[in-house]
Amino acid sequence: MTREDPVNARRAALLRMILTAAPLAGCAGGSDAAGGTPTFHADIEPLLQRSCVGCHSTGGIAPFGLGSYEDAKSVAELIAEVTRERTMPPWGAFETDECRPRHGWKADLRLSGEEIVTIEAWSAGGAPEGERALSPAPLASGADELHGAEQELAPMAPFVASGEADQFRCFVLDPKLSDTRYLNGWSFLVGNSKIVHHALMFLDERGESEALAGPDGSYECFGGPRVEGGVVAAWAPGGRPFDGGPNVGAPIPAGSRLVMQIHYHPAGATAAPDSTRFQMRFTPSRPEYELLFALVGNYARQFADGDGLQPGPDDERGASFRIPAGAHDHVERMRFTLPATMNGHPTPDLHVYGVGPHMHYIGNDVKIDIEHAGGASGKETEECLLQDPSWDLTWQRLYQVDAAIDDLPRLAPGDALKIRCTYDNSLDNPHLRAALRERHTPSPVDVSLGDTAFDEMCLARMAFIYKAR
Repeated sequence: MTREDPVNARRAALLRMILTAAPLAGCAGGSDAAGGTPTFHADIEPLLQRSCVGCHSTGGIAPFGLGSYEDAKSVAELIAEVTRERTMPPWGAFETDECRPRHGWKADLRLSGEEIVTIEAWSAGGAPEGERALSPAPLASGADELHGAEQELAPMAPFVASGEADQFRCFVLDPKLSDTRYLNGWSFLVGNSKIVHHALMFLDERGESEALAGPDGSYECFGGPRVEGGVVAAWAPGGRPFDGGPNVGAPIPAGSRLVMQIHYHPAGATAAPDSTRFQMRFTPSRPEYELLFALVGNYARQFADGDGLQPGPDDERGASFRIPAGAHDHVERMRFTLPATMNGHPTPDLHVYGVGPHMHYIGNDVKIDIEHAGGASGKETEECLLQDPSWDLTWQRLYQVDAAIDDLPRLAPGDALKIRCTYDNSLDNPHLRAALRERHTPSPVDVSLGDTAFDEMCLARMAFIYKAR
C-alpha cells in the first residue's frame, strides 16, 4: 500500500462519495475478546488475505508484504489510513449516480464500512496480535498462480528491454496440442513488473508466427503480431488470474501457436531481464459455452454506419481523437454495434462474462454501456455495465460478473456497446505529473490515440460467452 500524490478536488469528492455510500457485503470477524480491541489473527488477517495479500506478498506487485503479523503491525497506521480513504484495496468498479450494474462482481476486494472501522480500532489499540490459534488457514498459493494449472509456457530466453522508447515484443509459444482444447483458465506470471506495461496473448492457428521469430523465438511487433487470430487473454497491472466456469472455454485448435505480445516501458540501460510466463487450464471436454475475448474501441475515425469514434463538441472536421494540453474533463466516445451475421453465420447473443476498461496516464473516468435495440417494443434502453470514476492505470482488472449465465447482461445483434472516456490532461492529474517527471517534460502536450504509453486509448476489454453450435 503506497501513498499517492494528493488527488485533485474531483477525485477527492469521488472518494468521499464512495466512503459514505451504503456498506458493502462482508462483516468483520469479531475480536478474540468479546467487546475488546480487535486482534490480528481473529479480525485483521482474514481481511488482508481476502483483499490485500494478492498484491502484498512475496513476488507481488506491491512494495511490501502483509503475509505475517510482523509485516502488518509495522504499517498498521498506514493500513488504517488508506483503507479509511478507500485508496486501498485498489478497486475501480464503483456504483455511481450514473451507473448501477444489475449484478455484483466476483472476487470483490472492497471492504465494508464495518470492516474499515475494525481496522481503525485495531491500529488505534496498538495493533495487538491475539491468539495464533484463531489465524485463518494459510493461502494455498500465490495470488498470480492459476488454480489447477495444467500447462505453463515461457519464452525460449529472457528479454532485456533497452533504449528510451516503448518496445513491443512478440514471443512464440507452442502448447503442443494434438487435439482442440478449450481454455477456461489462465494467468500471466509477470517477470519484471517495472517494465511490463501490458501483455496480450494472440491465437495463431496456422503457425505463421514461426516464420517471423528469430533464433530466440521472438520478434519485434509494434502495432500487432502480424498473424491472423484474435486475442485469447490479456494482462495489465493489477490483473488477476482468469477463472472461467466449468462449462466455459475458448477453443485452441490442434497445432496452434500462441503469440504473447508484451509492451515494455522505456527502460534506458538499467532494465533487468523479463521472463513473463503463461499458465493454462482446459475443460475436460467441449464446453456448452464458448469464450470470446474482445478488445472494443480505440477507433481512429467514425465509420459510414455511424459506429467507431463519435464526434465531440471540440472536433472541427468530423470525429477526431485529440486531447488538448491542459484540458480538464475532455470526453471521447466509442461505439460498436453487434452485426446480424458474422463469418456468414447468424450472430449469437453474447453474454457479458467480464468487462474491464483501458486508458493510459491522463484517463480519469470511464463508463461502458449497452444500448439495447428497441425490438418489438420499439424503445431503445441503456444498461450500464461498469463505471470506473477514478481511473488508475496501475490497477487494471477484468471484472467478472457475479451471476448465473442465464442472468448475465446480453449483447444481442443490433445492440451497441458504448464507451465514454474522460481525460484530465492537466497538472492537476497526479498520474500525468508522474509521467512528465519520468519523461523530463515540464508541461502537458496534446495527446492523440496511439499504442505507446504516452499516447492515449479508449478501450473496453470484454469477455463474452455464447452457446456453442
